[in-house]
Amino acid sequence: MNILNILLIEDETTDQLLEQLLVVQGYSVTPAAISEPNQPSLAMGHKTDIVIFNIASPKKYFSYIHSLNRNQPLPIIIFAADDTPDTIEQSVKAGVSAYVVNGLEASRISSIINIAVARFKEQQRLANELEKTKSRLEDRKLIDRAKGILIKTRGFTEDDAYHTLRKLAMDRNIAIGEMAKNIIAMAELLK
Repeated sequence: MNILNILLIEDETTDQLLEQLLVVQGYSVTPAAISEPNQPSLAMGHKTDIVIFNIASPKKYFSYIHSLNRNQPLPIIIFAADDTPDTIEQSVKAGVSAYVVNGLEASRISSIINIAVARFKEQQRLANELEKTKSRLEDRKLIDRAKGILIKTRGFTEDDAYHTLRKLAMDRNIAIGEMAKNIIAMAELLK
C-alpha cells in the first residue's frame, strides 16, 4: 500500500491532535496554516494526495476549495464543528469528499480517508463521463449541421451526406466531428 501524502490545514481554533493521529496511522503529513485562504498553490507545492481541513467552520475556505478543485482536483476531507445545513450544502457543492462534524475519533480516520478517496474517484469518473457525453452531443449537432449543408449545396440524401462526411474524415485521418467543423467553417467562408 502506498503511503498517502496529506496536506493538513488547521486553524487556531481546533486542537492539534489530528496530525499526531495521522502520523501514528502511517500517513505522511504536511501541516499548513492558511492565513490567506486563497492559496491554491499550497497543495501544488507539495506532492499531495489528499487535503484534510481540521477547522471550526469551512466558510472562509470555500473559495480556496473551489480553486483547488479547478486547478488540482484532490480528495478533500473537512473535520469541523459547523453542522449548519447551509455550510454542509456549500461544502458538497465545493467538491468536498467527506464532511465530518465533531467526529475526530482515531479508530474512524482511516475509514473516513478511504471513503473520501473512493468517493472522489467516483466523482471524477462521473465528471469525465459527463464531459465525454457533452462532447459527443456537440459533435452530433455539428455533424447534423454539416449534413444539412451537404444536402442543401450538393443535393445529397441524408445517408449520402453522412457517408461523404465520414469518408472525408477517414481520408484526412480526423474525427468526423472535426470534419463537420471544417465543412461548416468552409460554408461560412463561402457565404
